[in-house]
Amino acid sequence: MTLSLDHLRRCTVAADLGASRTRIYLKQSGLIVDEPSVVAVNTKTGALLAVGSPAERMAGRTPANIRVVRPINGGTVVDIDMAQRMLRAMVGPKLRRAFRRKPLLRAAVCIPHDADPLARRAALETLIGLGARRVELVDSLVTAGIGCGLPVEQPEATMIVQVGAATTQVAVLSLGSIVAAEKVPIGGETFDRALVQHLRNQHELLLPSLAVRPLHQVLNGEMPQVTEVHGRDVATGLARTVKVDPESLRLAVRTPLTSLLDAIRAVLHRCPPDLVADLADRGIMLTGGAAQLPGLDTTLRENTGMPVNVAEDPGLCAVQGLGAMLEGRVRPVAIPEPAN
Repeated sequence: MTLSLDHLRRCTVAADLGASRTRIYLKQSGLIVDEPSVVAVNTKTGALLAVGSPAERMAGRTPANIRVVRPINGGTVVDIDMAQRMLRAMVGPKLRRAFRRKPLLRAAVCIPHDADPLARRAALETLIGLGARRVELVDSLVTAGIGCGLPVEQPEATMIVQVGAATTQVAVLSLGSIVAAEKVPIGGETFDRALVQHLRNQHELLLPSLAVRPLHQVLNGEMPQVTEVHGRDVATGLARTVKVDPESLRLAVRTPLTSLLDAIRAVLHRCPPDLVADLADRGIMLTGGAAQLPGLDTTLRENTGMPVNVAEDPGLCAVQGLGAMLEGRVRPVAIPEPAN
């Protein structure tokens, strides 16, 4: 089945519910929400204490009566009630006025390509609980392709690699449809966990969450030969500094990188030869919040032999593409509904 652009033009709100960030686009107003998908809750009273960036800063620093919750995981709503409360706090009066002006307001939401019926239902109930009377589900791979300017409606192959916080989706698109796609449980958080686990196993060092980001430079080979890493000793609990060989860190992230490369090869293997020939010239487009990991594009280029480009504002591609559909800025093409 396909979803016509006429259906989407009747929508007023576009949402991209990501594991890392939630983004909401309002028709004729543009992007109105771009916040971390995090809430802080008082476990004794159930009161919502903080949402978005303030709640994210609380992670790992809260007393026993405050819990930091991530209601979305891998593009799927895992806690509908908390997701609704988070969205109500994020949208503010601007969207509430839009709902009052249009009591039969429609919304559109991006969901993963292979979303199961439970994930689809959770996305529907989340937006309906926010006040929408009808919700259209749109494949996030198609919206990301449109958002980063790929000619997805042309009879030529375009490959998109959407690197999120928890998952990565790889797809080849042609004539507005997905020819082949693959999803792997690898994202920006996977690389963080691999580095943290390596330092714990090899150096008995616990790393603060903010200290992981500088270690991403290991992917593009810009780290010095010996790097000092500050953290907490596993045994004593005291602060400690260790010297780390960057090569050992590269070995730690090799496993997730290999899985990502295997997914790309699997998608190419399922494509007709003519489309693969197109990709040799057009290459790969990286989108998603974790697409800007240092050196990721270079690593993919070296291992696939294809050109690799990072989209401008890669994290916003999906919601901007869906917003373009709502505004009618997309050429007429049948948009495939996400697979069950």
